[in-house]
Amino acid sequence: MIDHYRLFKELISTFFVEFIDLFFPEVLTYLEQESITFLDKEVFTDVTEGEKYESDLIAKVKFQGKDAYFLIHVEAQATAKAQFNRRMFTYFARFHEKFALPVYPIVIFSYDSPNKEADKQYEVIFPDFKVLEFNYQVIQLNRLNWRDFLNQSNPVASALMAKMKIDPKDRPKVKAECLRLLVTLKLDPARMQLISGFVDTYLTLNRSEEIQFQTEIDTFSQPVQEDVMEFTTSWMRQGQVSLVIRQIKHKFGEVNSALVEKIESLNSSQLEDLGEALLDFSTIDDLVNWLNV
Repeated sequence: MIDHYRLFKELISTFFVEFIDLFFPEVLTYLEQESITFLDKEVFTDVTEGEKYESDLIAKVKFQGKDAYFLIHVEAQATAKAQFNRRMFTYFARFHEKFALPVYPIVIFSYDSPNKEADKQYEVIFPDFKVLEFNYQVIQLNRLNWRDFLNQSNPVASALMAKMKIDPKDRPKVKAECLRLLVTLKLDPARMQLISGFVDTYLTLNRSEEIQFQTEIDTFSQPVQEDVMEFTTSWMRQGQVSLVIRQIKHKFGEVNSALVEKIESLNSSQLEDLGEALLDFSTIDDLVNWLNV
């Protein structure tokens, strides 16, 4: 199963400023970027449903030019839940009570359905009196068109296009465009791997789609095409390395760093051969002997 919570939290926390800039650029006009601190998650029990919930991401940030702070709460929601708006208010009330700071609440909905517009407020109203109107920001990915983000020089855009409104026939094109945008950003390898892994998780292609994916890459300008191909090759090789190491650990338990380094030095063809040879290995010595040949 896909760990949506981990994927979105890792993406948004790594590229927090870029996330805010992409969807809420006005917030950057009063947020001091160097002040961002992520707080521990909060846990509370919903007594009406008997379920325990954990908040996703809470950042404490400073107002520009002021000795005052506020919180940005980002909640990633992968499924449509009834009364979710009430839960958002409960989060807000808990944070406001505990920290005594203003809270800027954001929800990013990543589910594929339903497509109808999600709630973005929670109200308590009587026939003669409105007691409460609580509002929060909503990013509903299945209502956003990926084409609107093609020219955004933003790593979060290159990742989240993979979860936006996509016609099934456009899946290979979207994946190619995600990688095209990614290689133009010139990020460090770890951050590129984070985004490419995110994209690959949500846009895993079948064989015919892979052929179309390659065709899409061939339409890029020569420098971009070469960068995408180089990155894709490296990305696929890294995936092979990770798979082989997982197989080895599953069969023999933990392996020492020296063996891991030798495995990481293999080329793609050698990794394929090792993956097949593993089926016949009985002991870790068989692996050591194979690597030493």
